[in-house]
Amino acid sequence: MTSRTTTIERNTRETRIAITVALDGAGAARLATGIPFFEHMLEQVARHGVIDLDVRADGDVAVDDHHTVEDTGIVLGQAVAQALGDKRGIVRYGHAYVPLDEALSRVVIDFSGRPGLFYRVSYPRARIGAFDVDLIREFFQGFANAAQATVHIDSLQGVNAHHIAETVFKAFGRALRMAAAPDERMGGIVPSTKGTL
Repeated sequence: MTSRTTTIERNTRETRIAITVALDGAGAARLATGIPFFEHMLEQVARHGVIDLDVRADGDVAVDDHHTVEDTGIVLGQAVAQALGDKRGIVRYGHAYVPLDEALSRVVIDFSGRPGLFYRVSYPRARIGAFDVDLIREFFQGFANAAQATVHIDSLQGVNAHHIAETVFKAFGRALRMAAAPDERMGGIVPSTKGTL
């Protein structure tokens, strides 16, 4: 299989973002977004997805974290889609359940070519530190749209907002790892009866 590493840059009046993704990495993360909690969550994706992730984001965080978080999701989705290429020989589907103490979340990913986010997560408070939990949905919406993936995210239980968020990002990393993994039995075939994804 060819190298599955790519770099995507996206510059707008609100954000300047560059992301490098190595799908066959070792779980290393280099992160600079200006949003500490968000970086903590992205590190979970890299570590549990066993992908190398380099994120450089310069956004208008003095106004709000929204644009930086959403646009990072978009660029990450673009980078993953480009690294997957035509998706020949990948598993395509991935799923994971991840607990953290009382919290339990499930994430299911299908690199279907049909973008859709189905997000059923509620938090007991609106902020984790200074971070607005509404932005977590925006991140995953950006990813699903740009990666052209169907993504289901469900919080099955939890009372601690930090724990809930962390289980979501860890499960996302693990589901991404499974879905993007090479499938030797596919023999380079696109995993769809349509012949394309």
